[in-house]
Amino acid sequence: MIQIMYEDFIEHLIGIPHKQRGLVQGSYLFHQSDPVEAIFVVDEGSVELIRHQRDGGSIVLQRASARAIVAEASLYSESYHCDAVVTLPTVVFEWSKGILIKRLEEDKGFANLWAAHLAREVQSARGQIEILSQKTVAERLDGWLAWQGNNLPSKGGWKEVARQIGVSPEALYRELAKRRPK
Repeated sequence: MIQIMYEDFIEHLIGIPHKQRGLVQGSYLFHQSDPVEAIFVVDEGSVELIRHQRDGGSIVLQRASARAIVAEASLYSESYHCDAVVTLPTVVFEWSKGILIKRLEEDKGFANLWAAHLAREVQSARGQIEILSQKTVAERLDGWLAWQGNNLPSKGGWKEVARQIGVSPEALYRELAKRRPK
């Protein structure tokens, strides 16, 4: 049910008049501390939210690909708390923050779809945290498979799985090799 509501929300959102922008790999959709003036959905490509740490390191907070909202929590912030880096040539849909806030205030159905979307994102983040808390590659892979309903990634998708579970592709490939029937 939540998955259906999530898909309905994205489609409903895309049905609202919006701008479309093309972005080149390596560019920024926005920078940390920029004022929040718009909300974005990736149509094609990929955007990563990067938070810079005091020690000079950084962490990826979100990897947004097709039909994902970028930094949806920013709708309730004055400024962005991270950078949005374009990792592949990307097209985004863009809506004014004010338009979406007004729509949420005036349209209960839209507000309910938004709430369901946010709930799904919280569930997803908690699942990701649980996977990353596991110590071994085997435990992380088992957690990822359970989270995905034992659905395997599409061809060429194992490197992305490695990134999602916080291991090197080589470590993941070694674990997959152990699991192959002999």
